[in-house]
Amino acid sequence: MDLSVINQNHGSRYSLFNTDCVEFARGMPSESVDFTIYSPPFSSLYTYSSSERDMGNCKSDDEFFIHFGYLIKEMYRTLRAGRLMAVHCMNLPSSKQNDGFIGVKDFRGDLIRAFQKEGFIFHSEVCIWKCPVVAMTRTKALGLLHKTIVKDSSMSRMGIPDYLIVMRKPGDNTKPIKGALEYYVGDDVPAGFAKNERGDGSLFWTVESENATPIDIWQKYASPVWSDINPTRTLQYLNARSADDERHICPLQLDVIERAMQLWTAPDDVVFSPFTGIGSEGYVALQTGRKFIGTELKESYYELAKRNLSDAENITQGQLF
Repeated sequence: MDLSVINQNHGSRYSLFNTDCVEFARGMPSESVDFTIYSPPFSSLYTYSSSERDMGNCKSDDEFFIHFGYLIKEMYRTLRAGRLMAVHCMNLPSSKQNDGFIGVKDFRGDLIRAFQKEGFIFHSEVCIWKCPVVAMTRTKALGLLHKTIVKDSSMSRMGIPDYLIVMRKPGDNTKPIKGALEYYVGDDVPAGFAKNERGDGSLFWTVESENATPIDIWQKYASPVWSDINPTRTLQYLNARSADDERHICPLQLDVIERAMQLWTAPDDVVFSPFTGIGSEGYVALQTGRKFIGTELKESYYELAKRNLSDAENITQGQLF
């Protein structure tokens, strides 16, 4: 057992570790991962714990990227050639107190450049629509308030969307991902598809009419903007929070993760998430017949992820998707 591992939990198709992701990744074999997907700390925007190992505790964006850079090296090394890494992110609001100005910082672009620096190829990205009214209610951002329109509209702005940026490791993929898309997940179901329900109550739609084809699914997924993501389909995360945590306003929706699994993995592929959180990526990986390795530093998140992964494995016994 790695001395850096505080705790660990294993199922028949997953391994979860309560540990520092950088130290753990250094011990992983090279090219042992088929797909990497995660939502990283958004620099110092949110504070998850008081641990000095927590990348969210950095004093500046520059300090964050120094620490994050150590992990990027290991993610590049452990990923198979020709395979992909999907990263959920958003641009970050700036403030006069911390940045000297009110505006938006190009965090998405900074991530892409950091990945490219270590050898990744910028493969693709999708913009994920978010309701600006919900964002305004949660954040009270000056630029989204109607009173800003009335007072001085030059300070108004649009809501900040989510992105899923996709990076590829150079080289030939020796394990091609073959086959048409078998089902649709989302809120804008194509005509001619039938509703199906999983053991956990989540829904997916399969071809029913002779006029419907898997191409209809691909046309939805190929859009550069996903406006049909169910914003409420997320794992429950409130129970993992400590009293002094800041609220994470940008949870990764399960529909986003599932589409990534459909597009860029095959059954039995090994999926890795260095920031497992409460287990969203692992939950979907198991639900769709993949294997999962995850690390999480925060103990309360780890405990909830352990429960969620166990539930996913129990629910999906015998299910293909």
